[in-house]
Amino acid sequence: MWLPLVILVSVFGSACSGQSESPEPAPQQVADPNFSAVQAELMGAGGTFTNAWADIDGDGDSDLFVGFNGEPNRLYRNDNGVLVNVSEELGMTTPRRTRSAAWGDFDLDGDPDMFLGLTGGEDEAITALLRNDGDRFVDVASDIGLRLEEGTTRQAAWVDFDGDGDLDLFLGMRDRENVLFRNDRGQFQDVAGAVGVADARRTVGALWFDYEQDGDLDLVVANMDGGANGLFRNHEGMFTDVAAEAGIADGGRGIGDESYGTVRPCVVDYDADGWMDLFMANYGPNALYHNEGNGRFRNVAGELGVAIDSHYDTCVFGDYDLDGRIDLFVNGTVAGDTQYRDYLLRNTEDGFVDVTPPELLTLNADHGAQWVDFDGDGALDLSLTGAPPTGMHYVMRNSRNDGEGGASIQVLVVDAEGNATRAGAEIRVYRAGTNELLGAQVVDSGSGYNSQNVAPVHFGLPGHGRVDVEVVFPRGGRRDVTRETGVDPSSTAGNPLTIRTGG
Repeated sequence: MWLPLVILVSVFGSACSGQSESPEPAPQQVADPNFSAVQAELMGAGGTFTNAWADIDGDGDSDLFVGFNGEPNRLYRNDNGVLVNVSEELGMTTPRRTRSAAWGDFDLDGDPDMFLGLTGGEDEAITALLRNDGDRFVDVASDIGLRLEEGTTRQAAWVDFDGDGDLDLFLGMRDRENVLFRNDRGQFQDVAGAVGVADARRTVGALWFDYEQDGDLDLVVANMDGGANGLFRNHEGMFTDVAAEAGIADGGRGIGDESYGTVRPCVVDYDADGWMDLFMANYGPNALYHNEGNGRFRNVAGELGVAIDSHYDTCVFGDYDLDGRIDLFVNGTVAGDTQYRDYLLRNTEDGFVDVTPPELLTLNADHGAQWVDFDGDGALDLSLTGAPPTGMHYVMRNSRNDGEGGASIQVLVVDAEGNATRAGAEIRVYRAGTNELLGAQVVDSGSGYNSQNVAPVHFGLPGHGRVDVEVVFPRGGRRDVTRETGVDPSSTAGNPLTIRTGG
């Protein structure tokens, strides 16, 4: 069981047709990955779309929500690495088709609440907000202004876009303008039109991060049906789409072909240069955009071996082999009788190489994917869903590092009261006492397939020495910095290092 180590330090301002999958990365079995299904009989049901992790009961480990395609949803409590279905007793069995799931502490009471985006059902709401009351989840969407009755939700993201200390809610919509609910003392109002993010394109994915490091969280939206993607630059709370000038509008798959589009954007510093890059999981060739540090991005997918031309639902980055380089899993979709291939791609000095083990290839996985250390052993496990009747929602335990050593550290970033996770905050890990950057990541602001986690951010570490951990939280035009020095990863084994940011 994880017991959080809390450190308070000072803060100072500052859609589908035939299969085409070429080119493919060259197969290499360098890392010898090994995954096995946990409690396979319990988690063998298919018809699942989205999955998201959060510690619902404050016991220090991450619990799992799974959204189904018309069957009752499931919530699994994590009891020291054993998953227990507590859906009925906690009121999480919504039987509607669930396409988005986002954990976030909207009421700042110290426990994560769940937003759901729903489809189907005439004259019914397409949104639900399940408040965590400890022994029960209660839908309060209608009471606080979050009830929508029209549209199809995709990505939901809890994020403090205006820097006032509470969590606002963004909704990417598949068939209408996107929505941004501003949180005013627990009541929500749609301000998307007023601030400039009411994008009417076919949005299916989104995330928030400070791409130019100017102190504001910016918004990336991924659009389908051949539409251009959006990059909405935040300047003093007003947004302008600068995707074209930043170089990411076509997503690496082109604009205008309705069979192509971007399903999932992922933010990652794949080369550990301190600037956050963007990956686009596409219908069409995938893209990996290197952040040039000047407000522009350059597509390096071809030279690094990830420009695979196929149909993808999900991208997730995580250092599964604890070598200090962040690796990539991309989840192919299922269309009719076609199962598009999934890839586990290891990050090496020469680019990304295919190390997909057979136990992942044989799964009917699609849509949902998350990296998570669910059992607290320091290695990342892979949580998957499968939409077709032959699918599943397995947690695939990573056993490669059993007995092999390997270091890691996990960091949870929260507000000054220790409650809401600081979505969009940047975490950088350095070798202690130096400027040698070992890795940089962003606290989840939209991930997997239309999901958001409230969970520690995992870093694999080369070697076992001490590290310095820096957290940067962009808000209101400044970048608040918190730094903890000389952290011994072995002293936090199985325990996330929790860092509070003030204000």
